[in-house]
Amino acid sequence: MSHQAVPNFTLPATGAVDFTLYPIPGKSLVIYFYPKDSTPGCTTEAQQFRDLYAEFKLAGSDIVGISRDSIKSHENFKTKFTLPFALLSDAEETVCTQFGVMKQKMMYGKQVRGIERSTFVLDSKGIIRKEWRGLKADGHAQEVLSFVQTL
Repeated sequence: MSHQAVPNFTLPATGAVDFTLYPIPGKSLVIYFYPKDSTPGCTTEAQQFRDLYAEFKLAGSDIVGISRDSIKSHENFKTKFTLPFALLSDAEETVCTQFGVMKQKMMYGKQVRGIERSTFVLDSKGIIRKEWRGLKADGHAQEVLSFVQTL
């Protein structure tokens, strides 16, 4: 999927708006897919993106988080941890499928289908410049920031 422009998409976002991919505001956009609001790994990841958000903005980048949770769930998560970026709801898994992040996973000894924690950096033209899949939440935001700062 890398080095080709991502097809446009629109998803419901926090703040009672729809998020449309194009035009990408700024030099780059970080799209991170995460399994579930308010779970330990997802909370750690969101907080670290939050804490570095000003630096992402300085580097000309914005951030959006995507999961299958409802907007209501997203709003609670966003408020609870004062997240400065939009969370998008992909209940139909359209964008998750587009990015190939849906995976069979083992949870508590059962096979479940869910989102594999993944992050994509798109440039201003919507070309994927870097992707991380099946990543560890802790410390990941810093790694993404370091890459974004090279663009």
